[in-house]
Amino acid sequence: MHVCRNGILIGRSTVSTGSQGHATGGVFSIPVKKQEHYSKKYNNAPMPYSIFYSGNFAIHGTNQVKKLGRPASAGCIRLHPRNAAKLFNL
Repeated sequence: MHVCRNGILIGRSTVSTGSQGHATGGVFSIPVKKQEHYSKKYNNAPMPYSIFYSGNFAIHGTNQVKKLGRPASAGCIRLHPRNAAKLFNL
């Protein structure tokens, strides 16, 4: 993930995106942010620093940091919790 402000790169991070059959992509606005959130659909999985962009899909921290860098989610964009916190606070 590349994060830009006014066209200038201000950060980048390795992420996990949607696995096969759960594509991640598009242009979205951010209607909701929640610092502490747990998935109602996936066994109360922690989703720290959630930035929701499409319904139940969010950019958020993950405790599965070993999976970062490859598709692993059901459509969300997962970040290392430290990077998710930085993005959330922009």
